[in-house]
Amino acid sequence: MSIVAGVDIGNSTTEVCVGEFGQGRSVRFLTGSSVMTTGTKGTLANIHGIRTALKTAMGAIGKDIEDLDLIRLNEAAPVIGDTAMETLTETIITDSSMIGHNPSTPAGAGQAAGFLIRFEHLSQAVPGRPYIVVAGREHTYEEIAAGTDKEADRIEIVGMILQADEAVLVENRIRRKIPIVDEVAKIDRVPEGKEAAIEVALPGQSIRMLSNPYGIATLLHLTPEETKSVTPIAKSLIGSRSAVVIKTPNGDIRENVLPAGEIMIDGDHPVTVSLDEGAERIMDAVRSAGQVRDVDGSENTNVGNMLSRIKKGMRDVSGDSAGEIRITDILAVDTLAPVLISGALAGETCLEKAVGIAAMVRTQQLPMRRIAERLESELHCRVVVGGVEAVMATLGALTTPGTQLPLAILDMGGGSTDAAVIQKDGSIQLTHQAGAGELVSMLIQTELGLEDRHMAEQIKRYPLAKVESLFHMRMESGEMHFVEDSIDPRFYGRVVLLAGDRLIRVEKDIPMEKIRQVRRDAKRKVFMTNAVRALETVAPDHNLKNISNVVLVGGSALDFEIPEMLMEEFAGYRIVCGRGNIRGSEGPRNAVATGLVLSYMGDAK
Repeated sequence: MSIVAGVDIGNSTTEVCVGEFGQGRSVRFLTGSSVMTTGTKGTLANIHGIRTALKTAMGAIGKDIEDLDLIRLNEAAPVIGDTAMETLTETIITDSSMIGHNPSTPAGAGQAAGFLIRFEHLSQAVPGRPYIVVAGREHTYEEIAAGTDKEADRIEIVGMILQADEAVLVENRIRRKIPIVDEVAKIDRVPEGKEAAIEVALPGQSIRMLSNPYGIATLLHLTPEETKSVTPIAKSLIGSRSAVVIKTPNGDIRENVLPAGEIMIDGDHPVTVSLDEGAERIMDAVRSAGQVRDVDGSENTNVGNMLSRIKKGMRDVSGDSAGEIRITDILAVDTLAPVLISGALAGETCLEKAVGIAAMVRTQQLPMRRIAERLESELHCRVVVGGVEAVMATLGALTTPGTQLPLAILDMGGGSTDAAVIQKDGSIQLTHQAGAGELVSMLIQTELGLEDRHMAEQIKRYPLAKVESLFHMRMESGEMHFVEDSIDPRFYGRVVLLAGDRLIRVEKDIPMEKIRQVRRDAKRKVFMTNAVRALETVAPDHNLKNISNVVLVGGSALDFEIPEMLMEEFAGYRIVCGRGNIRGSEGPRNAVATGLVLSYMGDAK
């Protein structure tokens, strides 16, 4: 009798499967476990997570780690995924030229143009000129409202800019309704005496005049040349609820194109491609290069610095010298990134074109050997490195009821997507490609402007709803869901994530429809693209029509919508595609760990 543990160290989780081998090499699966991976995959920091996973699994059957006869580790550690994002353009506005943001409570509606004047200088204003009042926190909303009404009969006041969050309070106390923009943090930098245009949109709408260069030209009486120069401002204000554009003759307003740089792919057919040509052209270059040996970027450019950071990060955790680090695959994705506008006055951001890249970094050393040696000395148990991850996942997937050879698997994890096809004669074709769940999270975080990566992970994982009363919420599908017990008032009117039996509030005020669209687009860009190119790589004659069955395994196969997306994608190829159910009980998880246990029979023979 031998008790064997298979240990799969992934980018996100470390999984264990324990099996008992009796006479005739028959196996009886005893238990399994899953914990978060400690440290970067393939480094000695993984040992703590491995020990925890083994202790949890053995404890479930009343045994200790010392009762194990053999521990088998996966061989995928030398390939590690990393992600990076670079913007290709940047809006630069200096000399206090614009304010455009989404304060939670702007007041009034409409647009107007006038000359900027400080609240304390209202008495110096002259009749016959329109004015936009600028007031800081040193003035209370009662003072601002009273002072404005006092001067309203003498001068024309067409708008107001406030530093405090008091637009509604001021509007409720003045006789004439005017557009009011508040929450302007750097109000001291608003230049007095300059001509400006102000606009506040109706609730549920966004501004129209100031997000249009010709609208700005209309309000501020610009020349054709000046209209051309304010185009970056108009672009940066798209989607804003309120805005102010200040006419500064000496201001410097431009859209700066950053030096994106070129990607040099060293493969069977070396190829060079510019980053600003976009993701589709980059992926065409990757395909045309054949077997990729390494990827570099031109020096002193965005992409060059980005790829250097990726290699340096791997070198720091692996201890390899610079010459032993190679990038063997990249996945590029087009996206939009909210970038802080240089020179803006209220923390304004602008959606700029960006390219997200996931890279597979390979080292010459075998870090799994070091992990095996350390575990063997600490646990006093024989530890071996068992086999290639994709092969082990295929063996594990074969325990799914209803599967047969030939069989293809897609193992979609946190950092990479593995694919393999095993034929009836036992031959296997496999590939290991960059990009999976972590890149999706990065895209969600970037496009929604989230500060917290953990929130992006949760948005990726759970469906959405909008709490519309204390007893019902509207699901993202449009369905109305009623509850018996009242919902916590803290969630009222907010977008929430349905995480099982609990609700998670999305703190940032983003429409549910936008969050859903960004989430689904990110998954399509990464998982659909990678699934197709991975299966084309391993399919006979590189033709998807030569694959009949695909089993989805790995953490991303648990996603509530990715498997359905893939089923739709493969429907035209007549491919049977679905989540795996490893050992008939584990769902799509534990495939590699189960395969490691099963492969012990072959090694023993």
